[in-house]
Amino acid sequence: MKKTLLIYWPAGGNVERVSKLISKQMENLDLKMVTELTPSTLADYDLIIAGGSTVGAEIWEEAMQNDRWAPFLLKMREKNVNLSGKCLALFGLGDQVLYPEHFVDSMAILRDEFSRFGVKVVGKWPAEGYKFTSSESLEGSYFIGLALDEDNEPEKTATRLASWLEQVKKEAGF
Repeated sequence: MKKTLLIYWPAGGNVERVSKLISKQMENLDLKMVTELTPSTLADYDLIIAGGSTVGAEIWEEAMQNDRWAPFLLKMREKNVNLSGKCLALFGLGDQVLYPEHFVDSMAILRDEFSRFGVKVVGKWPAEGYKFTSSESLEGSYFIGLALDEDNEPEKTATRLASWLEQVKKEAGF
């Protein structure tokens, strides 16, 4: 049976809440904060779901000091982790009203880093219906993963999440 790992950061808040929603909707899923893993752990899974948030300018300095993705990704580089044959699905949280120029940019960073190790990215999501001006996570008319705005559209999360998870399972061969 195929196994899924959901990795997220930051702890607490919307990212953790959405991560827990995902964990309730998928079988054989291990839910971990990025601080609870070593890069070698990733080899045990067929599908890796990674999520985070794009922080606003008013908390940028604090967020950079507390970022746990960067040290983990650095360790992945040091260990030269092989993720060939694994699938990666991304979700990102952002605020398209206050930060429309950088909406869910964090997904692009995670995609670029994980792609170094041979993963196949699955779970593109249509950008139609969102109100933002720019995103590093946009390719054509699709985000590279699921974009969520819990600050302005929390009522859309459950529907988007259910649809996206079905798509991810199908694309990952589950």
